[in-house]
Amino acid sequence: MRYKTLRLTKEDRESVIQLLQKEEVVAFPTDTVYGAAIRYDSPLAMKRLKRAKHRPESKPFPMMVADFEQIYEVAVVSEKAEKLMHAFMPGAITLVFPKKESVADFVTNGFETIAIRMPDDNWIREVIRKSGHPLLVPSANLSGEHPCHTSEEVLKQLDGRIKAVVLGESERALSSTIVDVTKEQYRILRQGPIPEEEIRTVWEG
Repeated sequence: MRYKTLRLTKEDRESVIQLLQKEEVVAFPTDTVYGAAIRYDSPLAMKRLKRAKHRPESKPFPMMVADFEQIYEVAVVSEKAEKLMHAFMPGAITLVFPKKESVADFVTNGFETIAIRMPDDNWIREVIRKSGHPLLVPSANLSGEHPCHTSEEVLKQLDGRIKAVVLGESERALSSTIVDVTKEQYRILRQGPIPEEEIRTVWEG
């Protein structure tokens, strides 16, 4: 399916929320790279996002939340993981938790874990809050291509493949640090803006 991809601005926040509620894919700038967002509880939106990105069926999408309450709704949080949450969120860190049984398998592509980030961006957190549910937000690019930092870069790859893009540019060149907190000892899955030394200090403190 080909879309006439809408060009929106941050002033069009209500339109962004309505499109997300209608199970469409909307790309917007984040505090790391551009993200392609959908509501997390929609199989239709998931299908549209995978088709837009040419995403392999085996890979799950990361989740964005507006606040800590939304994390507790979907994830099993240990005391040590909670330390990292409160030390680095909102910010450029993604934590991989065990998912709660109440979370549908399609949300994590059958995985028993869920990767969650709270962006350091008031506009995005307000979109998530007002849309009424967390969002799944992978990077806004074709699978295997470099993440995008401007709306122009997003449109080069995804024009006609997603419903809308919020014009602008992302704040950082680096994607978030990803930390697996499902076990007794954390594991860095991807290096990012937050160095391991800081993570270790909080984890062991």
